[in-house]
Amino acid sequence: MTIELPRIAFFGIGLMGAPMTRNLLNAGYPMTLWNRTQSKCEPFAGEATIAKSPAEAVADADVVITMLENGQVVDDVLVGQGAIAALKAGALLIDMSSVQPSVARGHAALAAEQGAGYLDAPVSGGTVGAAEARLSIMAGGSEADVARALPVFEVLGKCTRIGPVGAGQLAKLANQAIVGITIGAVSEALLLAAKGGADPAAVREALMGGFAGSRILELHGQRMIDRDFAPGAPARIQLKDLRMILDEARAEGLTLPLSQQVHNEYLSLVANGHSEVDHSGLLLELEHLNGALMGSLGRGPKT
Repeated sequence: MTIELPRIAFFGIGLMGAPMTRNLLNAGYPMTLWNRTQSKCEPFAGEATIAKSPAEAVADADVVITMLENGQVVDDVLVGQGAIAALKAGALLIDMSSVQPSVARGHAALAAEQGAGYLDAPVSGGTVGAAEARLSIMAGGSEADVARALPVFEVLGKCTRIGPVGAGQLAKLANQAIVGITIGAVSEALLLAAKGGADPAAVREALMGGFAGSRILELHGQRMIDRDFAPGAPARIQLKDLRMILDEARAEGLTLPLSQQVHNEYLSLVANGHSEVDHSGLLLELEHLNGALMGSLGRGPKT
């Protein structure tokens, strides 16, 4: 007996959304796609339905997934363009974008009015994790809705239920605080080592075997050495996430000095014309500040 898979409507066929869509199609899910720039849907036109509007996309969808740039865009698509209002009763709306926890809670309430479920389920792992189906998925919502979504999540990566609606976004903010601050630390460490005459590639290799070893040092440290700043996660997105971290901290009466400092550095990086470089390109702002290129110090990176 063949089990019929639920139809998925997917919004946001970008750096993350495209490989996620590919994995879902490969798993056999029937899909309807919508993107603000429709041409990004065209590579999947032979395998999925391309909708002309968000409301049209969700009309017969059992599961709706959003992977959009920020909370404002998510709100415009779900509320302004009528996607939530067009949800059928019993559908499950999963926002995998990174948005403010308050936005997630508001959308959950609107979905409930339509008789639909809701999860905020942002991800970590970048474009590599999306392509290799190794995303870390942080889900906020009821245990029942997370259980409904698990077969879909298992095609994309590994899901952890964090708590009620909004908790997934709080976990993503925690993730992005660690990512941003650690990128800053790796940038400073490698530039310091190179300035003193050490080979930054050898320093990275040595540190990987010790207590300072991390995924950021492994991947983004290598990006810095290779000066490969093609965006996996653009700097402007890291800046957006740091703004949300600071906004949430203020709302909770917290002061986060490290997050504030790294926010300021990304703000300068973007203001200096580097909004589209990978977030590991924070090294460029540090080099600008010091008037020194890491590649011209020590033995330097390979070219």
